[in-house]
Amino acid sequence: MPHNDFALQSRRVIVGSQVCPATLIIRGGVIDEVVTGSRKNHGLPIEDVGNWMLMPGLVDTHVHINEPGRTEWEGYTSATRSAAAGGITTVVDMPLNCTPVTTTADALARKIDSVVGNLWVDCGFWGGVIPSSLEDLVELVEAGVLGVKSFTIDSGIDDFPPVEEIHLRRAMRILNDYQVPYLIHAELDKDGEKPFGIGTSYRRFLESRPSQWENDAIALLVRLCREARNEGIDSHMHIVHVSSADALKLIAEAKAGGLSMTAETCPHYLTLCSEDIPDGKPLFKCCPPIREKENRERLWQGLRDQIVDFIVSDHSPCSPHLRCLDSGNVEQAWGGISSLQFGLSIIWTEAKQRSVDLLQVSDWMSTRPAKLAGLGSCKGRLAPGYDADIVVFDDTKRYKIRPEIIHYRHHVTPYEGRLVDGVVMATYVRGHKVYVDGQFPGTPVGQPLLRPH
Repeated sequence: MPHNDFALQSRRVIVGSQVCPATLIIRGGVIDEVVTGSRKNHGLPIEDVGNWMLMPGLVDTHVHINEPGRTEWEGYTSATRSAAAGGITTVVDMPLNCTPVTTTADALARKIDSVVGNLWVDCGFWGGVIPSSLEDLVELVEAGVLGVKSFTIDSGIDDFPPVEEIHLRRAMRILNDYQVPYLIHAELDKDGEKPFGIGTSYRRFLESRPSQWENDAIALLVRLCREARNEGIDSHMHIVHVSSADALKLIAEAKAGGLSMTAETCPHYLTLCSEDIPDGKPLFKCCPPIREKENRERLWQGLRDQIVDFIVSDHSPCSPHLRCLDSGNVEQAWGGISSLQFGLSIIWTEAKQRSVDLLQVSDWMSTRPAKLAGLGSCKGRLAPGYDADIVVFDDTKRYKIRPEIIHYRHHVTPYEGRLVDGVVMATYVRGHKVYVDGQFPGTPVGQPLLRPH
């Protein structure tokens, strides 16, 4: 699809560390110039969105799309349409819940074949590391994944088993040659006992997955990072979906000690709390679990203190029958929060209640995750030379989350009925308007994003 050269302007544009009147000059799908103050348009067609905010497209580096192999759970078309509706212009797909899991270069090639003609936004890929795939790691990284992920606990997927210390050490040393992040689902079940007697009780589920599991796993990762640094190895360790605020001290100490460690959290940990979750509602189940209100507020402080680096969705869908919605059995239900297109509105609603502005939200949901994925030179900012990935956002408008407005495959979410602030009016991907006023004009224009050799 040919690019249109045009100008886009607003009285409020996120430019660097400020919000100001500006005009974006877009040529060939790239921001050619950012003109602040004046309304210079270089003779191009111009669209003025008035007082709506122009923001960098969101970058969501934690999305389970599940294709190929489990497209009845989700798929590239539905996931990326939903992303576009939520102002997300780049996603990075996780290596599990698809079949085959993305632990080899051949599996990555199959995944890339699946995206052809199906992407409404750009999409990168994380690889996976399991004990049996360490011999394939070099080829996998060289095939173009943006980084790799492991679990230190049962993932729920038989063909994606957890790693132990010996595997972590070896993977860290291999990755040191490539300077890509190593993502870890950090929980340790030291007792090795399966929870019992949970049934429909969320409280029992929460007790079965204590914060100590997360704290112990993060302590292990910090120790391994220190050990590696003492050997001259600077491995970037990234902790996904931090839910335990007790672990923030460990992460802060690691950062203060010069270790290459980053961390993310998710909208559900920042907006929901266990005290408000009723029994018999498996849609609230995820791992690690949603914890107490006091824990939630400490996670917000961790973001303010730059201990937690950014916010991503961990969109984790599955077929509705696996959620046990009829029985309400939390123990048997497949866990994971589905909320891909609502993250910006959910976070903005909560952020402004805590005197956090959209400039900071944009940093947490666009700039910083782009940097993690190695895309910081082309995604996550409105600046010359960057892709024209843009969100037009009405931050004053309120709406109710309802199943009929959901664009991902299965129209379920724990946020159903919730009133949220901020509506995505339009989304541009490399200068193409892919979403506007609830519609998807044109055809999919997203591209696969591979790490350069």
